[in-house]
Amino acid sequence: MSADSKLREQIAAIAKSIFDRGLTSGASGNISARTENGTLLVTPTGSSFRDLDPARISEVHTDGTLVCGDAPTKEMALHQAFYETRNATGAVVHLHSTHSVALSVLPDIDPDNALPPITAYSVMRLGKVQLLPYFMPGDAAMGEAVKGLAGKRSAVLLAHHGPVVAGKDLLAATYAMEELEETAKLTLLTKGMQPRLLNQEQVEKLVKTFDVRWED
Repeated sequence: MSADSKLREQIAAIAKSIFDRGLTSGASGNISARTENGTLLVTPTGSSFRDLDPARISEVHTDGTLVCGDAPTKEMALHQAFYETRNATGAVVHLHSTHSVALSVLPDIDPDNALPPITAYSVMRLGKVQLLPYFMPGDAAMGEAVKGLAGKRSAVLLAHHGPVVAGKDLLAATYAMEELEETAKLTLLTKGMQPRLLNQEQVEKLVKTFDVRWED
């Protein structure tokens, strides 16, 4: 099996796992991953993570031109923005996961650091998560908003919409996305209870030890 075929199979398998665990539903969410020759494999528009056909996954050039497969997700501008601004990006995962969306609409969330440091792993895998305002689905302005971050964030939370995470490869992006959703869940579960968060010294040690990008 070629590397391209293996990546297609991996995207379909991860998508099904995400769907089966209720992290996205219906035809929501999209995944992209960079191939060895520099093109992108992207989940097609209108498709469900439940039963993706690996052979029909879209292959596009980085400018969005379709090479083969079905038409790609309408959120291509969002994915392209991460590849353009973060050179190490090998995959991008975007979901409509419940707890992350719920967190995105609360009035007291810090837009520059939407997730409180509840666990070490949220700091290590995500760094700071930027809350972006509402955009209509498919609006290219989402991509422009990500570009405006100049590569400083590997994860963003779209208000009323859901999280987007970039990683060095498909597994890294998936693990980071799962960490984001779990941290959002913990944040909601402990809201109003004055939970003890990691203090500044503990966060700084994690940032230094694990080489986390933690810019303002």
